[in-house]
Amino acid sequence: MNAQQAAALASLPKTDPAETALPLPEDRGETALAQTLKRLDTTASLMMIVAHPDDEDGALLTYLSRGLGVRAALLTLTRGEGGQNAMSAETYDALGIIRTNELLRAGEFYGAKQLWGTEADFGFSKTQEEAFTKWGHDRVLYDAVLAVRRERPQIIVSTFIGAITDGHGQHQVSGEIAQEVFKAAADPKVFPEQLKEGIEPWQPLAVYSMVPFAPVTEQGMFDYATGKWAPAKFHNYVTGEWLTNAPSTDVKLPVGNLDATLGRSYVQIAREGWGEQKSQNGGANPTLSGPATANYHLWAVAPAAQENLYAGRNSSAPVATDLFHNDEVNIDTGIEGLARLANAAPAWLSNGLREIGSGLRQLESKCPCHAGLPVAQELAPIYRQTLALRQRVEASDLDAKSKAGLLLELDVKIDEFQAALKDLLGLDLIAFRTNENRAQPAGFRGGTADEMPDSVAPDESFRVHVHAAQATASTRLEKIWLESYTGDAWKSDQTGSAPEPTAPTADPIFSVRVSSNAEATAPYFTRPNIEQPYYDIARPEWRGRSFAPYPLAAWAEFSFDGLPIRLGGVVQVLQRITGRGGVYQPLIVTPAIGVSVDPDARTLPLDGSAFPVRVTVHTQAAAEGTVELSLPPGWRSEPSQAQFLRKNAGDTDPILFSVTPDAKGTEAYSIIAVAHAGGRAYESGWHNVDYAGLRPYNQYKRAELRVRKVDARLAPGLRIGYVMGTGDLVPDAIEGLGVTPQLLTPADLASNDLSSYNVVVIGIRAYSAHSELAKVEPRLDDFVRQGGTLVVQYQSGTFPAPLPLTIGRFAERVVDEQAPVKLLDPSNSLLTSPNKITPADFDGWVEERGHSFLESWDPGYTALTETADPGQDPQRGGLVVAHPGKGTYIYVAYALHRQLPELVPGSYRLLANLLSAGRSAKTTP
Repeated sequence: MNAQQAAALASLPKTDPAETALPLPEDRGETALAQTLKRLDTTASLMMIVAHPDDEDGALLTYLSRGLGVRAALLTLTRGEGGQNAMSAETYDALGIIRTNELLRAGEFYGAKQLWGTEADFGFSKTQEEAFTKWGHDRVLYDAVLAVRRERPQIIVSTFIGAITDGHGQHQVSGEIAQEVFKAAADPKVFPEQLKEGIEPWQPLAVYSMVPFAPVTEQGMFDYATGKWAPAKFHNYVTGEWLTNAPSTDVKLPVGNLDATLGRSYVQIAREGWGEQKSQNGGANPTLSGPATANYHLWAVAPAAQENLYAGRNSSAPVATDLFHNDEVNIDTGIEGLARLANAAPAWLSNGLREIGSGLRQLESKCPCHAGLPVAQELAPIYRQTLALRQRVEASDLDAKSKAGLLLELDVKIDEFQAALKDLLGLDLIAFRTNENRAQPAGFRGGTADEMPDSVAPDESFRVHVHAAQATASTRLEKIWLESYTGDAWKSDQTGSAPEPTAPTADPIFSVRVSSNAEATAPYFTRPNIEQPYYDIARPEWRGRSFAPYPLAAWAEFSFDGLPIRLGGVVQVLQRITGRGGVYQPLIVTPAIGVSVDPDARTLPLDGSAFPVRVTVHTQAAAEGTVELSLPPGWRSEPSQAQFLRKNAGDTDPILFSVTPDAKGTEAYSIIAVAHAGGRAYESGWHNVDYAGLRPYNQYKRAELRVRKVDARLAPGLRIGYVMGTGDLVPDAIEGLGVTPQLLTPADLASNDLSSYNVVVIGIRAYSAHSELAKVEPRLDDFVRQGGTLVVQYQSGTFPAPLPLTIGRFAERVVDEQAPVKLLDPSNSLLTSPNKITPADFDGWVEERGHSFLESWDPGYTALTETADPGQDPQRGGLVVAHPGKGTYIYVAYALHRQLPELVPGSYRLLANLLSAGRSAKTTP
C-alpha cells in the first residue's frame, strides 16, 4: 500500500475492536455484504431514545438498519436496575449489568449501536414528575444532548410520547427528552462544557414518537400505571403546543415485510433479539410471518428538512411509509448531501462527494452482488476516493463545525468500505488465549482453541493465538499486532517467524505480560448505595458506553490494490457451557486476590452474643497470606487473624470468624474483611453476573458485612421450609433471625412429610419460576388445614390458594416507599405477636411499598393494612390472612425482599410475625 493511503488510514479515529467473536448468520458472507452495500449508499441516520432495556422498538431499528442501511443508534437512559429478574438472584446494579448485556445481545439482531444514560432505574414510577425529581431534568437532558452531539443523527425517534399513555413515569421522561433534545443539542448555550475535543452542536432534522399504544378514546386517555382515565392532552415539547386528541399516525413503516436476503421479516428478526432479554420476559416466543407496521407521529421538522417537499398528501392518499421522505419531511440521504454540512461548501468537496455517490450508484445498479474479487476491484477506486477526500477535509481550512460533521460521516463510510471489502475478499481475524508456545507450522489450515481461564491478573504472563485468513491471493497481510486498553501498555512479543504476507492463513503466537497497573475489567459506572438514583462515572470519556473497553485486542492490516483494510477483535477465551458447548467470551482482567463475605448483611443477636462471619478468598494462582477483620471500636473477633493457602487458582474454603459485638444502639455497623498477600492488601471481591448463555461480566464489591441490632423476636422452635423465588435473598434474613430454613423444591413438596415443618414460605414470583409448584397446591392446602402456616410472598400472576383471590389484570403496586400504611386491625395476632407492629415499622423503606396487591379476595380472608400512592385507590390487598382448618394462610405483597437486605428494622419485625403465626406468643430470649 502506498504511504499516502496508509497515512490516511492511520489518521482515522481508532474504532472499537469487535467484541463478538462469532457474529449472527445475518452478519456473515453475502448477507452481510448486501447490507453493507446498502449502508454505503446512504447517509441516513437515526437515534431512538427509551427509558429501559426492552422498551425499544426493535422491529423499527431492524427495518431501518438491515432493510434500508440507516445508521441506527439506541440511547437507553437506565440499565433496568429496578426491574424484576426471572433468571437469577441478582438485583439492583447487578441486574443492571445483566440487562445491559441482554440488550447488547438484542442489539446484534437490531443492527443498532448501543448508548446509555447515567440514570438508575429506581423501580416503577407512576408519574413523570417523580422520575424528574429523582433524576433531575438537567442530568437526563445532558445525557441525551451528549449522545446526539456525538452521533449526529438526522432523526430522533422515541417509543414513548411524554404523556400518561406511556404509563411508567420513566417512560414519560424518555418521551419528553426525545423531543427536548431536538432543540437543545443545537444550542451552543446548552451544556457548553460538552463542546470540546471535536464535539459540536448538532441540529437533528425531524423528531417522531410512536403513536400511543394505550387507548385514546372519547373517554380520554388511559394510564396503565394508575389504571385510570384522564382527558386527552398531549404536549409538543418542541413547539409548546397541546393536542387534545389522539396524535395522528403520520408514518407507517412496513416492518413486517419479508427481506428476501435475510430470509425473515424484520419483526421476526427483532423479536428473536427482544427475546434475549430473558430477565424480564423469560424469552419471547417466535413471531409468525405476516404484515405489520410501526406507526409514528411527527412532532417537529427543522427548516433544512422542509426544502423541496413532496406534493401534499390528500385525505385519500395512503399514510407515508418513510421517516426521511414524506409530505412534511425531505432529508437528503445521498452521499452528495453531505456537502450541506459545510458552510459554503467548496467545489472540491461537492465534486468529490458527487464522484463517490456516482460510483456507488453504478456499482449498486449491477447488484445483487456476490462476494468476490471482481466486485472488490470495482469498489476499491471508490474507497480510494473516499480516503483522499477525508484527507483533504482534515487538512482544509473549513471551520471546526463543518469538519466535525464531515469527518464523522466520512469515517463511517471508510469503516463500511472496509467491512464490504472484508466480506468480498474473505478476510478474517480472531484472537484467543492459548496454551500454545509456538507459531503454527507452514500449511496450517485451521484448528480449535483450548478452554482457558477467562481472566488474567496484573503482572501475569500468558499467550495469545491470533488467526488471520485471506481467501484470495490478491490481498496481502501487512502486519498483526496487539493493543492494550487499560492501565499501562502491556508487553507483547511475537514468537517464531513473521507471518507470510500472501499465505492463506497466519497464526502467530504472542507472548504477553500484563501491566502491573492494569485496571480490573469492571463497570465504569458505580453508586455508593441503591438510594442514589444515578451513577457516578469513573472516566468522563466513557460516559454513554455499555462498559469500559475490554483490556486487549488484536489487529490485522491487509492491503488490496494498494488500499489498507484493518480488522480488529477483542482477545477471547474459550469457555464451555452445558447445553451449548464451546463459546468465546472476551478476556478480562481481575486482581490477583479477591475477598468476600457471605452474607453481606445480617441482624445482630439481641443478647449481644457472638455471631459468625464467613470469609472466602479467591486467588488467580497459587498464593498464601492472611485474612483479618476491620471491626468497629470495642468489637473483637476470634481468631484475630487467619492464614490462607492455595496451591492453585480458586476459592478457599470459608474462613470462619466469631465476632463479639459491642453494639449499644440500633445504628448500622460495618465489618470489612481484608486479605494480605504479596505485600498488598485486598478488601474487595467479584463475581460473575450472568446466567447460562449470557456473556458474563464481573461486579466488584467491597468485602463488607453490614450489621444492625433489630428488636425482632421469633416464636421458639420454628422449623421452616422455603421455596426459592427469583432474586430471592429472604432465606439469609430468616437465618439472621436465628433459624436456618430448609430450601425446598416443588418435588420436595410433593414427596416430603410436610408435617416436619411449622412454616412453609413461598418466595417472590415462585409460582411463575416453577410451573410445577401449582400442581402441589393440594398438599400445601392440606398442610395448612392440619395446622401449618403458609406464607406466600408477592407473585406476578394468578396462583392457587385455599380460598379464592385475584391480583387483577393490572397488578396494583404502591411505588412510594413513604406512602402511609394504616393498620386495619391492630389487635390481630399477626400484628401483635411476637412483635407489636405499628405504622413506624414502615419507616425507612426503600424503592417501593409493594407489588401485586390483591384486587379481590374471599370473605374468609382478613385484610390487615391499607396503603396507596397519591391519587391511587386504597390498597387493602397487601397483607391478608385466612385460617382454613387449623392453620394459617398469609399473602404478603409488601416488598420484604427489598427491605431485608437493607436491614430495614420493620421488615424483620413483620417477617418474624408472619413466620410465628399460629404459634404461641412466647418469644426467644
